[in-house]
Amino acid sequence: MEPSQLDAKGKQAFAKKNFDEAAEYFRQAAEEYTLGRAGLSAAESRNNLSVALLQAGKAREALDAALGTDAVFAGANDDKRHGMALGNQAAALEALGQSDEAIALYERSAELFKQAGEGDLRAMVLKSSAALKLKTGRISESAFKMIGSVDAKDNPTFFERVMKFFLRFIK
Repeated sequence: MEPSQLDAKGKQAFAKKNFDEAAEYFRQAAEEYTLGRAGLSAAESRNNLSVALLQAGKAREALDAALGTDAVFAGANDDKRHGMALGNQAAALEALGQSDEAIALYERSAELFKQAGEGDLRAMVLKSSAALKLKTGRISESAFKMIGSVDAKDNPTFFERVMKFFLRFIK
């Protein structure tokens, strides 16, 4: 089977919430892309693998799958996928209880999404950073991150605009 077909099967399995099956397809696709010297595609498959493994409750494997993919995308000057790779690593680190490392990667990811003009993706990782800061007792920092996440969104919802208004009172 071609790597692109393996990727497609992985996405189908993921959509059906068959995360272990999806992970296996993404693993095979990454291996095939690597053999064919298709570095960007291999890195993309490894990121998909990371997400599937995280959903399957395998945080350590998810982190291992995503490690190094950020460098591939940085080398290709692909800020969006570079940010996604860092976000995937951050999510795995968060699941592993490594909060400070996860927050740092979420924030680096947010900067890359800003450079790429990806406001909604930036908002998503800023919310993750804010939630993690809240869990670790950094309430003021969390409030500022939440405000930043709403500011980053292209089309904030009514609830998000109201939340932003009230969060401004926390200082």
